[in-house]
Amino acid sequence: MQRPNARIRPMTQTRTLTRSVRPLVTGAMLALGVACIATIGWAEQKVIKSHGVSTFGELKYGADFTHFDYVNPDAPKGGEFSSWAFGTFDSLTPYILKGNAAAGAGVFYDTLLTGNLEEPDASYGLLAHTLEYPENREWVIFHMRPEAKFRDGTQVTAQDVVFSYETLKDKGRPSFQTTFADFVSVEAIDDLTVKFTFNPEGPLRELLMTAGGIPVLSKAYYDTVDFTQSSLEPPMGSGPFDLNKVEPGRSISYKRRDDYWAKDLPVNVGHNNFDTIKYEYFGDYLAAFEAFKGGAYAFREEYSSKTWATSYDFPALDAGHVVKEVIPDGRPAGTQGFWFNLRRDKFADPRVREALALAFNFEWSNESLFYGIYGRTDSFWENSETLQASGMPSDAELAILEPLREYFPETVFTEEAYSPPKSKSSDLADRRTLRKAGKLLDAAGWEVGDDGVRYKDGKPFELEILNDAPSFDRVINPYVENLKRLGIAASANRVDPAESQEREKNFDYDMVTQRFSMSQTPGDELKQIFGSQTVNTPGSVNVAGLNNEGVDKLIRIIADAKTREELDTAVNALDRVLRAMHIWVPQWYKGEHNVAYLDVYSRPYTDTPPPLSMGETSIWWYDEDKAQKLRDAGAL
Repeated sequence: MQRPNARIRPMTQTRTLTRSVRPLVTGAMLALGVACIATIGWAEQKVIKSHGVSTFGELKYGADFTHFDYVNPDAPKGGEFSSWAFGTFDSLTPYILKGNAAAGAGVFYDTLLTGNLEEPDASYGLLAHTLEYPENREWVIFHMRPEAKFRDGTQVTAQDVVFSYETLKDKGRPSFQTTFADFVSVEAIDDLTVKFTFNPEGPLRELLMTAGGIPVLSKAYYDTVDFTQSSLEPPMGSGPFDLNKVEPGRSISYKRRDDYWAKDLPVNVGHNNFDTIKYEYFGDYLAAFEAFKGGAYAFREEYSSKTWATSYDFPALDAGHVVKEVIPDGRPAGTQGFWFNLRRDKFADPRVREALALAFNFEWSNESLFYGIYGRTDSFWENSETLQASGMPSDAELAILEPLREYFPETVFTEEAYSPPKSKSSDLADRRTLRKAGKLLDAAGWEVGDDGVRYKDGKPFELEILNDAPSFDRVINPYVENLKRLGIAASANRVDPAESQEREKNFDYDMVTQRFSMSQTPGDELKQIFGSQTVNTPGSVNVAGLNNEGVDKLIRIIADAKTREELDTAVNALDRVLRAMHIWVPQWYKGEHNVAYLDVYSRPYTDTPPPLSMGETSIWWYDEDKAQKLRDAGAL
């Protein structure tokens, strides 16, 4: 089975229910902004003034665009979208470490810029109508829309932006300190003009986008509310949804705001079509599926191959009341795997990590458990022809890697990009593979004792795999069997979701399953997953605890890439290095969405969605004609 994607960028939570993470902008440049440039002497460089910004190349949409091509601008408003979420929640505050935020809790907030579902490199104006910045991107000025309002009707100002930056940096999740490390200053020039200044030595290509993606909080609201405390009270934001109803730990729903200030902006036309969006919470995937069959919610993306292959034969589906389909996914596949916690000494030797990975027999799992529907993951950018490393390193890759050779395994330079060897699908305990794993453990000094357990320096090799999903037991238990055959005192420890979330925040695990959805335009956010800056930051998504100076330098090279070709080459190099370091046990992928839903929804595309998302919560809509047919049939 697959797992839902984990969050990568703190900023990306700001538009969870509406669309992708990157920011947006439209309108004309204020005369005040132009005057500022002449007055303060910034004219040495060409200053770019625009309704949006693109990392590489031109924006697809001009300043006069009316809507994105992939939407239905006449989509009706109304109805409910309902789905499910895993685990539990006790907070509506997604930007602090305390508590577990509800699915979609970032929907209360707007950002200066916002992205779309077509252009991975582009941002357009939302709270800001225009921005200006020099060619080197050492600073950016956002000119804000005077009509932008918080839910209480007060104006969103530059002072709120400054407050948001300072609050998130000082009181937010510790990872914000890494995100904002190269911000020099944020200042309000006037009520509707805010300037960000960046470290000239920082990753300037990325920082402008990061600034545009900051969720904007209400300064006045937090004069009387403690930002650091988790709460189920809806925070004050300027976003398109408000809280509808909350049952702590069980369900949450959001209602579309009729008075949303930005509902007619070009970036929002055809979006935010549902009156309410609801999530029902479950502690188990199979329990969630049974609830779906019973009509507890209307949309389900299926992550269990067994359920998809064997259980979609219930009456509502047979009668045509529920639609089952496979939708292409144009993004890099999620990087799902068992991740080692390298903060623990027993995983320090890469030979140990490689041996433990060999004990996972994907081929047997795919045939015996997954009905053959998955492919084996080997890359951190699986399913991407341009970002995934292959074969021997190219000359362009070597030009990047050679100066950093001291930090990486020699196999990076002498062997093809690592892919896990194939095991026999007919035998869980493939002897050939396990013998190879045993030799690696022997070489690393882990010797088998009289009790059949491996020891080193008198200590047994004990390994706990943390798990919070009962339906994942059938995957983990066979892996544990093979680990025991190697002499590892392995165990599968299933805990409740709340305990799992807390332990993961504090890196209290040996191995854990996690899945990340990787960007098509990777950049400085990779520090959150692989950077040494986040290795000891509670709540960071550096689940492996990777701490390697060479990897840090590669991430910086990626963030500084000036062209798409340079970016692709640098990502290929990083992918090659990470695979050679054996920081995880790669699992599987499927470059498609398996979805089923009550036949009350319509969407603007037939077969192929926009490349960055299905857009089910943002560009789909409730189809009243379809709903009436189900009512007439007694199915609704």
